[in-house]
Amino acid sequence: MAHKAGYVNIIGEPNVGKSTLLNALLGERLVITNPKAQTTRHRILGILNGEDHQLVLSDTPGILDPQYRMHERMMGAVEEALVDADILIVLVELGQKPEKAENVLSRARRFNGPKVLLVNKVDTGQEEDILTALEVWQAALPDAKVVPLSALHGLNVLELRAYLVEKLPEHPPYFPKDELSDRNMRFFVSEMIREKILTYYKQEIPYSTQVVVNSFEEGETLVKIQADVIVMRESQKGIIIGQGGKALRKLGTEGAPCHRTLRWLQGLPRPEGEGGCGLAGG
Repeated sequence: MAHKAGYVNIIGEPNVGKSTLLNALLGERLVITNPKAQTTRHRILGILNGEDHQLVLSDTPGILDPQYRMHERMMGAVEEALVDADILIVLVELGQKPEKAENVLSRARRFNGPKVLLVNKVDTGQEEDILTALEVWQAALPDAKVVPLSALHGLNVLELRAYLVEKLPEHPPYFPKDELSDRNMRFFVSEMIREKILTYYKQEIPYSTQVVVNSFEEGETLVKIQADVIVMRESQKGIIIGQGGKALRKLGTEGAPCHRTLRWLQGLPRPEGEGGCGLAGG
């Protein structure tokens, strides 16, 4: 049997569920998710391997009008995803209107390969609203296959995965079959910590926060991490630390539940449930 392989790239506006979809297709929590827009800053590849196929899934930053340099770099990642895609997934959400999504649709129309437009979060609506949305989006992008989806609850995820494999071109694997992403371990550790910062500190800490992982030590049930959290202003440093170090201790002791994912990234057996990640100082 011939081997199939290709890039399946996901585009959409901020906060429509692109990272959740990537995780659902992989069957593992690879990329961080958060209700805040612009959580994803980078293009991240997740690799789904089968005996006769390799799906290279690409999560991209949400499409927006660039306001500053970081936005421009983020939109550059989206443009790159349009160039190398074998299959393009356009993700929208129920209630979103095509006339308000021209930034997404204009890019999708430039793509000449197979397209799938997914109407996500259909678990939040009524059947009549879903059917209307499917008709409206099909008219907006006639050459796409339009499918209702709930990435969070798994509706049509397995069917989507099978369809994507069917549409892949014949090609040798792009990556070794034991690789699960193009990013290294420290990148994912830093992203997991950044996710918790976005969650714990609400609106007090800006999106410019960066995390640099200096070391991590993996045990049977605990991953100990030493990392630096970098902020723009001295006042923000105080917020991260909190009174008497309380906020920083919370970040350290309740940090990202990443033990299972880290073992998955290394191709190791995963424990039942999830172990935590403890931050050692930093």
